[in-house]
Amino acid sequence: MASIIDKLSARGIKNLTDGELLGILMEDSQAVEALLKASAGSLRRLSETDPARLRMIGGIGLKRAAQILAAAEIGRRITLEKGREADTITHSDDVVRIFRPRLEGLPHEECWAIFLTSSNRIIEYMRISQGGVQATVVDHRLVIKRALELLATQIILIHNHPSRAASASPHDRTLTDRVARAAALFDIRLLDHVIISREGDFSFRREGLIE
Repeated sequence: MASIIDKLSARGIKNLTDGELLGILMEDSQAVEALLKASAGSLRRLSETDPARLRMIGGIGLKRAAQILAAAEIGRRITLEKGREADTITHSDDVVRIFRPRLEGLPHEECWAIFLTSSNRIIEYMRISQGGVQATVVDHRLVIKRALELLATQIILIHNHPSRAASASPHDRTLTDRVARAAALFDIRLLDHVIISREGDFSFRREGLIE
């Protein structure tokens, strides 16, 4: 433990390995090895482990399991807070950075919209709908209504795929086309539709499906 603290002091927290970070939480090298093995070396996968199962890995117990999950949740909330501080969108990566902490771990689908000015400045985020594991129903009229209320000239749609498929379904394509056509009637542009999953992300604009 002392050597890890010395390394942290000399080189900073960002230079510690995943195992060393876990070592600070529990001071048990065997338990750390068991945790890394059980999660295939993925801290994200470890953070998504059910507490009842996590406490059994390496015999770490409920208290240490809670410490690990608390540390992961603190990290998620910090990332989410940084996303809220963003004031412009310049690329689909910006959208993913803002919304992945919010959507990635959900067991159900949610669809959100970002309303922007013509200079890509963010006016508002809005959750449009919440559904089940496979789909969510989106009323495109609500999206356009809110855009008009905000005097937004651009819209970005975002939703998650709990099934982990980072691809656009026929339903996603239909929704995108419907919103784009409705928005165009009011000189509002659908800038992108981004799908976020644990496997990755999908951007309609990046794939050439939105001009």
